[in-house]
Amino acid sequence: MVPETQPENRSGTAPLTPPEATAPLPLDAYPPAQVAAIVESVGVKKAELPIVQTAMLGLLAGAFIAFGAMFYSLTITGSTLGFGPTRLLGGVAFSLGLVLVVVAGAELFTGNNLIVMAWVSGKITLKQVFRNWGIVYLANAFGAAGCAVLFFLAGGPGLGGGALGETTVRIAEAKAALPLSEAFFLGILCNTLVCMAVWLCMAAREVVSKVFAIVFPISAFVALGFEHSVANFYFFSMGTLAGGEFGFGDSIANLAAVTLGNVLGGGSVALVYWICYLQRAE
Repeated sequence: MVPETQPENRSGTAPLTPPEATAPLPLDAYPPAQVAAIVESVGVKKAELPIVQTAMLGLLAGAFIAFGAMFYSLTITGSTLGFGPTRLLGGVAFSLGLVLVVVAGAELFTGNNLIVMAWVSGKITLKQVFRNWGIVYLANAFGAAGCAVLFFLAGGPGLGGGALGETTVRIAEAKAALPLSEAFFLGILCNTLVCMAVWLCMAAREVVSKVFAIVFPISAFVALGFEHSVANFYFFSMGTLAGGEFGFGDSIANLAAVTLGNVLGGGSVALVYWICYLQRAE
């Protein structure tokens, strides 16, 4: 009996390899359990940052999110693509903010809600959690509002014959008119996706992958109309400067409800992944 032979490869190269013998390509990312350990470690480092460094990085993050909000406002102004596609494109534009935060380096309040993981692990104290959040939140607010002032002084709202300013005013007025219960739940949904974007970014090994990991969750939260507290600091500041008709109390109430929702959404992501991947290791 003649033994079977491998089909001849007439190209003169190495013998052909059957498809079933080809090894699967490994996933070029950290597995979820390792990401959880990374997030926990990063949370400890964030909690131990000096006050001045935390504040400076917080100012940058507020400005970065403001840049994303500016880009979003410009992108949707005058769009004729239809409701869904316009919001999707605007969401992609807004992703600029978190890309700058993560890749360039900054301290963003909503992303820092993930340090709950380090707290439930016992690596940091509750006092350290609130210290970080308090400094970063105030710095984000000043960074976003300051960027709005600079853009206003630079004539930004006048772009498109004033159309950009009108768009920003409409956005701010709509946010101020939101029922507080809706603002709260929209805040939860928003920071669930923001923290998932940060989580996916932690899993990525190089910059291009990190950018792609950020774009999809951030585009989704923006397109769906979820509420981000730091972005709202920009919109209320610019909306006021551009002549928006909404009360200061309405904007503060919105920020309070959205901020609480953001904390609950981001903290829940951290808690769930801690239970799944780190609780047994404690």
